[in-house]
Amino acid sequence: MTTYNIGVEATMQVIGGKWKAIILCHLRNQTMRTGELRRAIPQITQKMLTQQLRELEDDGIVARHVYQQVPPRVDYCLTDRGESLNEILTAMCKWGEHNIHERQACGEAIELIHEDEVLGIPQK
Repeated sequence: MTTYNIGVEATMQVIGGKWKAIILCHLRNQTMRTGELRRAIPQITQKMLTQQLRELEDDGIVARHVYQQVPPRVDYCLTDRGESLNEILTAMCKWGEHNIHERQACGEAIELIHEDEVLGIPQK
């Protein structure tokens, strides 16, 4: 039996860590292939991406679709359960972008390469 002291523990067990929320934010807008995710998240290794996707799939957050063709094609998308995280993910993106803009306004040398289209903020 698993025991949690507070609900956020259960959330963080599923989406916690350095990469999972980032992967989910990308999949929130579209189905993506592994190579597309690697290009969207250049700092992640192939091994770590594969591991994180497997864990998200095991938790029922991400669905993996394999197409029987040569060469094999595999893509990933959010499941209905994964889609239920969209509000949380959007809030996290919005907070992060606001934080970056505040830090820039204070003179910090910080760059945001890609702003989230879901938030209705124009691209730079």
